[in-house]
Parts: sequence; structure tokens; C-alpha cells
Amino acid sequence: MLQKLIDGSVKMVQRWMPEPFLFAIILTFIAVFLAMPICHQSPVEVVYNWGGGVWNLLAFAMQMALVLVSGSALASAPVLKRGIARLASIPKTPVSAIALVTIVSALACWLNWGFGLIIGVVFAKEIARRMSGVDYRLLIASAYSGFVVWHAGISGSVPLKLATPGPDLASATNGAIVDPVSISQTVLHPVNIGMVVVVIIAITVVNSLMHPKAENVVSVDPLLLKEEDVAKSVRPSTPAERIENSRILSWLVSLLGFSYLVIDLFFRNGTFELGTVIMIFLFIGILLHGTPLAYVRAFGKAASGAAGIILQFPFYAGIMGIITGVGDSGICLGTVISNACINISNPVTYPLLTFLCAAVLNMFVPSGGGHWAIQAPIMFTAGAELGVDPGLTGIAIAWGDAWTNLIQPFWALPALAIARLSAKDIMGFCLIDLFVSGIIIAGGLFFWAII
Repeated sequence: MLQKLIDGSVKMVQRWMPEPFLFAIILTFIAVFLAMPICHQSPVEVVYNWGGGVWNLLAFAMQMALVLVSGSALASAPVLKRGIARLASIPKTPVSAIALVTIVSALACWLNWGFGLIIGVVFAKEIARRMSGVDYRLLIASAYSGFVVWHAGISGSVPLKLATPGPDLASATNGAIVDPVSISQTVLHPVNIGMVVVVIIAITVVNSLMHPKAENVVSVDPLLLKEEDVAKSVRPSTPAERIENSRILSWLVSLLGFSYLVIDLFFRNGTFELGTVIMIFLFIGILLHGTPLAYVRAFGKAASGAAGIILQFPFYAGIMGIITGVGDSGICLGTVISNACINISNPVTYPLLTFLCAAVLNMFVPSGGGHWAIQAPIMFTAGAELGVDPGLTGIAIAWGDAWTNLIQPFWALPALAIARLSAKDIMGFCLIDLFVSGIIIAGGLFFWAII
């Protein structure tokens, strides 16, 4: 029965799911045709809101590209490749390989989504190189499935926004929250920790059970996954070549980067955010590759995988422009969706409906910062009126933002670029994980609301 369900899910996605870029275009037109009748906006207003939003995520797009490229370059450092190879030698069967990839990816994503997304798929590829009989599609899907716990982890956008003091917090929530909400009330709350643990166990079991029979396994030729050795030894013969191959320069620039991070995080009360992750990836990568020239080669090789991110970010920024844009009617589509959840809520059902609302919005605006901009002024105000703990409201938004990432191919782009697969290769398996994790998350939020 389970295998028939899995086969049906995989075949449906293979048949009906377009490539991620076309998915973004389709979502753009869905947002356009929803905004006009629901928000009473004219075609000119909708087009203007779309065009006005197209370039609003350029800085974040650059950060996303750098996460992928610097993370991939770091993973290709000889010492890390040896460590990943040793870890990949632990599982002895395809099912144990699927389970280990899921656990490693999920724990890493909970700690930091950028690190988890890259290390999970690199680890999965290494297992695929070493083990025969393991389904490569499911292996990469398992690496991506751990992403579902991202926003409920310590790098989640909404919990970090709630924990950041300052006037921006009160402004973003329409005065509903003045004092910061500690991560002990969101990410580290016992119920949330329990939800994360149960979700990780559940997707590990489900992913393991989804491994097809030997005759149905889709494997990959290990030679296709073989990485070109970018650490070519060069005997310097000119002053320029000696500088290019100088380990001292790599040490010095890495020392500069790490010095800044120590000062910022430990002496200037800086926050551990996406830019911090990129700097860690960047300077550890430079250090571990040994010479500036070796790192340039590794970085250049990894850069080709960022094409999908660079292409699609402007389109998702445009969708965000439509969702948040207001015409002469004064109505915003994001507000309409949020208010629809509020109007049928009570203090017990509010967190669950907030989660579902965030899940729907995430299909159009796959960005934690975007969710904060759209939902914070509405959901926290309504939550306060209903007497719902702001930490619970925040974590409900966070889980909704993360949950539908399992079928929203946007965040899979870095993993797919590294794995050399398309979204339709893995989303059929992720769809099963979506249903399983959704039941657990909904139950956990309902339990939290009634205790």
C-alpha cells in the first residue's frame, strides 16, 4: 500500500510539475489573477506592484548565491572531503544510508539552514559514489527533507526577528510586541523541541520505508558524480605565481575575517545571521584550500550552480510585490489571506490556522523576511487580541514558512544544482514527507495552544 502511494506521488510529480523557473512564472500569474478581483486592483496597479518588487531582493539573492557557492567550495576542501568520505562509509545498506542522510541534514538545518542544505546534499552525493543499490533520487530528497525544521531552528527568520530588541520590533508588529521574545519562548520551548524531534524521527522512518525495491531503484553512475580535482599542484616560477600559491596570504586574510567575527559576535553583540554563515564558509574555505589560487578554482567551479537562484529571485521578489502591493482600493492580497485565517479563529485554533496561512503564503513568497513583512503587523496584533502567546504565534508562522518548502522548489535549487537533478526528481518523495510532517506540526501546535 505504501509503495503504491509513493509510486503514485512520484509519477504525479514527474508528469505535472514544471521546472522551478516555470513554477515561478505560473505562481506569478496566479498572484496577478488573484489580486485583481480580490483586492479590486486594476491591471495597471498589479503590473506596477509586480515591477516595483522585482528588484527588492537583490541583496538577499546575492546572499543566497554566496551561501551556495561558498558552501560548495568549502565542501570541496581536501580535509572536509576526507571527513565526509569517512562518515559516508558508516552506512552499509541503502536504507541505513537514507536514514543517516536524513538525520545529518535535519540536525544541520536546525543549527543553520545554509550549512544544513549544503552539507546534506554533499554527504548524500558521497554516499552515492560509494554505495551501489541506493536510489539517488530518494537520497537527495532525504537530504532536502531535513529542511522542514529550518525555521523552527536557531537560524529561523521569524524567531530571530522576535528576539531582536529595538524600535523595529514594535513597528513591524503594529505595537503588539514591544519587548523582544526570547528564543526560549519559541525555538527552545519544550513543545517546539518535542515537535522537532518527532518530525525528524518521522521523516527518517518514512524516508527509509520509501526506498524502492532493487528492481525499481534509480541509481547513478559514480563516474558522473566524480568531482574534478581543483587542487592542482603548481610549481611557482614567477613572482605572480608565488603570490597566487602563497599559504601565508590565505592565513592572513582568514585571520582578518575570523577577527571580525569574534569582535562582532562576542564584543559588539552582533547576531548570528546569514551574513555570518557566509563569512564562516568563505574564510574557512580559503584556509582549508591552502592557497588563494586553489580557492579561486574551487569557487569558480561551484559558481555555475548558482544560475537558478540568480534567475528566479527577481520573479519571486515580483510575486512578493503583488502580495504586499496596495492599489487605490487600499487592500493588500497578503492581508486578505491573513485576515481570512483570523476571522475563523479562536484562541485554540489560531496557531493552527496561522500555520496554514503561512504555508499558503510560502508558496508565493518563499522568504522568512517576506513572511515577517506581510504577517507580523496582522498576526501578532490579532494574536494579542485573542490572548495567544506571541512566542506561539511566531513559531506557528515559522513552521508554516518551513513546511511547504518541501513542495516549493525554490529552496531546493542549491541542493539540486549540486546533485545535478531536477525538482521533479525529488518532489514526489518530499510530498509524502509533507503530509507526514504536517500532521505532526498541526498536532504539536494544537497541543501547545491548549496547555
